[in-house]
Amino acid sequence: MNTSPDIVSTALQMLTALGVVLGGVLVVFYFMKRFFLRRDVGVSKEQLIKVIASQYIGIKKNISMVEIPGSILVVGVSNDNISLLTKIEDKALLDVLRQENSRITPSFSDHLQRLTGRFKQAKNSE
Repeated sequence: MNTSPDIVSTALQMLTALGVVLGGVLVVFYFMKRFFLRRDVGVSKEQLIKVIASQYIGIKKNISMVEIPGSILVVGVSNDNISLLTKIEDKALLDVLRQENSRITPSFSDHLQRLTGRFKQAKNSE
């Protein structure tokens, strides 16, 4: 009398159970992404707050220029503190700073978004 379980049937049962569990996890993630992560509904794609420039002045310390609608803030950022240094509201100076910012080379994320946009357009046109 052989009472040991058949290795093939045991392996098939184990793989079936694994498939059911993984399928359930994928279904849960799909619904979480679809229904619970709706953060950007009704929000414009353009960012309202932009970091124009940042210069490190020491270990874990830098000065950053942050553009918000209507002005540019110059803030000091340290390990545990953010301080407003000045607020630039002069229209002529704002125009000059925006022109300087537009001449700066685009970031990696800008290039990546532009490339993925091209692929999406090509896919939609097919």
